[in-house]
Amino acid sequence: MPEDVAELIAADRYAALLGVELVSNDPLIVALDLTDEHTNFLGGAHGGAIYSLADVGLSLASNRDGLRSVMVDSHLVAVKGAAPGERLEAEVLPISEGRTIASYRIDVRRSDGRVVASFTGTTVRISS
Repeated sequence: MPEDVAELIAADRYAALLGVELVSNDPLIVALDLTDEHTNFLGGAHGGAIYSLADVGLSLASNRDGLRSVMVDSHLVAVKGAAPGERLEAEVLPISEGRTIASYRIDVRRSDGRVVASFTGTTVRISS
């Protein structure tokens, strides 16, 4: 039975701690309003915050069909910076959703629409 994506994110304590919110179900988009707490020692968005936003999107996409999935591989390429006060949005694009393995691409964009990072993630089903 499909899961309600809003219920999944509401149960995600880490997403709540970061301030990640669900923007859209289709396409699946999550967002994060950057604050000073999301910055590194250089004053820009911490790579961990950007990665975590993409990871939340991945977990929602791979678990919304009601079957439990976990990430087994991921890769993030950061191409632009972001700063406090900006809103980041991560759009999840399925590459392949098989019976046991699924792969996704998540593009993280700043408020001005420019890509900050491109994330790919692979998940495996742990229940059927």
